[in-house]
Amino acid sequence: MGREQRLGLSIGSSFGLVFVLVNAGLLPSPWPLLLRLAGVLAFVGVQLALWTAGRRPAADRAQRGGFTRGYWLVVAVEVVALFAGLQVLTRVLDAPEAGVAWVAVVVGLHFNALAEVWQEMSLHVLGAAMTLCGAVGLLLAATGAGEAAIAAVGGVVPGFLLLAGGAWAASRAARVPSHG
Repeated sequence: MGREQRLGLSIGSSFGLVFVLVNAGLLPSPWPLLLRLAGVLAFVGVQLALWTAGRRPAADRAQRGGFTRGYWLVVAVEVVALFAGLQVLTRVLDAPEAGVAWVAVVVGLHFNALAEVWQEMSLHVLGAAMTLCGAVGLLLAATGAGEAAIAAVGGVVPGFLLLAGGAWAASRAARVPSHG
């Protein structure tokens, strides 16, 4: 696994941890403590797996990913969509509680775009799951559900999806035979 791939997975798992830490706080006790602890443990596990993958000799297969022009275009569109959507939710629709769900939708769509840019079709699974969580969270917000339900579906679950995606990719890299 290349350096850029490890960095990307580390960034993704960091965002996953933030999703969990921030949004678990809106749930009733004892869930915030339990979910935050699980999130931290999962994050540490992903980082250890990435560190281990980085110490192995590179495999002979082509490296995918990287911070290419396509990557930066996807990120630029993502940033604009995030801020524009959050402004509409907060200022126009007076639904700031839906913000976390909007973030999950945009991040999910970002993974679908990156799947195409990087020709890494497995990212479509993560993207679809996160987008679905965000869409359900937006639906919950539109129907007047409480903040805890929106935070759980639109924030905590997507956070764990990001952590699971990082763990899966790191374990997949560990299984690729290396030649050295």
